[in-house]
Amino acid sequence: MKDQRNYSLLNHNTFGIDARCSRFLEYDNSEEAMEVAKLLRNDRQPFMTIGAGSNLLLTHDYEGTVVHSAVKGISLSIHGDMAWLRCGSGETWDDVVAWTVGQGIADMACLSLIPGEVGASAVQNIGAYGAEAAMFIEQVNAVDMATGLPAVINASDCHYGYRDSRFKHEWKNRFLITHVTYKLRCDRMPALEYGNIQNELVQQNTPHPTPQQLRQAIINIRRAKLPEPSELGNAGSFFMNPVVSRAEFERLEKQYPHMPHYHVSEAEEKIPAGWLIEQCGWKGRTMGRAGVYAKQALVLVNMGGATGEEITALCHAVQRDVKERFGIDLKPEVNIV
Repeated sequence: MKDQRNYSLLNHNTFGIDARCSRFLEYDNSEEAMEVAKLLRNDRQPFMTIGAGSNLLLTHDYEGTVVHSAVKGISLSIHGDMAWLRCGSGETWDDVVAWTVGQGIADMACLSLIPGEVGASAVQNIGAYGAEAAMFIEQVNAVDMATGLPAVINASDCHYGYRDSRFKHEWKNRFLITHVTYKLRCDRMPALEYGNIQNELVQQNTPHPTPQQLRQAIINIRRAKLPEPSELGNAGSFFMNPVVSRAEFERLEKQYPHMPHYHVSEAEEKIPAGWLIEQCGWKGRTMGRAGVYAKQALVLVNMGGATGEEITALCHAVQRDVKERFGIDLKPEVNIV
């Protein structure tokens, strides 16, 4: 178990913010997670859990303890057309997707190249191109902070929603996740109609792709519009795509008949946040050392040396302009600390 004081989080957030925490604890198995839970209960200091920091914006030093999982391991159990994939919460998410695709399973291929770790998939309900983690999660293994004992949590109890779960609300800081189990179909190909997947497959001359070809198409799409954090600090999509009521959508559609949208239900439609931001003229603009990425308006970037406060100020400016023009409140997908 790693236990360090006055620890730099520079390598634990993809925005590249050099903030520090008072204490850093890292566990690499369930027994160490139980020990960490005991330390945190006795310490009585504030704490937060992080993964790879790919969904995190640090605005100041954290006067408390940061907890990170380094639990590794991937195992697969196949029964007929179904497969159960059990992963350590510290595994890199895209490594898991690549591994399953390598087994000939395409189910999670649309979630390729999403940054972060397995534990975060269960908390954040990560998603892209019509798929999300909740479609596959079967159960979550964790240590309950209240008792210090292992717990098995069924996916149905997590109340998954769009980029949401109980782990972000009433269960926040209650569990230290150690493993996540996903239930996959071995013979299923994801829907290919979302976004520009079909166009990419046509360019690859693979209209009926193998799992690996589909994964490569998703990687090509993401790399074309998302910057590498090593080049421009970022956390991927900064805002959630707003879901609006049918009445609100019809009001906007009258003003903007070519507005892109995705059907959610008879009562709701989803509007791409990137389109809203671009219509407000923010795509490619900078504000000090923070900016809106020139290839994808949904991404805020650290142009070099930006502080968390500068990126937050840019976030607020974008939110203000979208609210003034469209009457829509943009909500950050990124956790601002």
